Amino acid sequence: MLPPMRWPLTPHGTPELLVLGTLFLGAAALGLGWVGGAAGVALAAVGLGLFAFVLNFFRDPERTAAGGADTVTSPADGTVTDVLELPRDEFVGEPCVRIGIFLSVFDVHVNRSPLLGEVCHLAHRPGAFLDARDPACSDRNEAMDLGMLVKTPGGERRVLVRQIAGAIARRIICPGPVGRRLTRGERYGMIKFGSRTELFLPRSLVAEVLVKPGDKVKGGLHAVARLKECPQ
Repeated sequence: MLPPMRWPLTPHGTPELLVLGTLFLGAAALGLGWVGGAAGVALAAVGLGLFAFVLNFFRDPERTAAGGADTVTSPADGTVTDVLELPRDEFVGEPCVRIGIFLSVFDVHVNRSPLLGEVCHLAHRPGAFLDARDPACSDRNEAMDLGMLVKTPGGERRVLVRQIAGAIARRIICPGPVGRRLTRGERYGMIKFGSRTELFLPRSLVAEVLVKPGDKVKGGLHAVARLKECPQ
């Protein structure tokens, strides 16, 4: 028996699809049915083009997580902007590796869990809306933290995924809730329009970082790191 077909658009985009779809398709219909001529064709082309952009932005393809249980998959689509070692993160509680990913308006904006674990922390931070490529955005922009408790043979460890709003993005969706168990590659939220996602991993748990600045990654599909121990 074949699995049920899934609509290839995220439900988080339903309000925008209804409002903008009506507006842009209405403009196309107006151009073809009322304005007419070259001007009408141009208006219709613009309306259809903008509607296609909205559909493309809210796409949500099915994916199978890469690698094995010790593989950390990317939490977002986009371009790796930095891989840094930090002396400590408040939530992780120890030295960590931070992987930053920039999402352009042409990337899929659905976020996915990088590992098997349980949501144990959700925290919203109000802030500015600097360009998501600005190094200062990590500390100053509006953000949403999702902390996960990852169980390994060596004990429980903490991993953090941070959704950061950009100059265009003005809404972060992270429904949670605390206590939810996420599988590797599972969808958990999204950032609407251009933005940034950061992943914080305990340095002592990381065996190897598999990406570098400039690499293109896809959420839930591409491996960004390999762990010394497998989550259970």
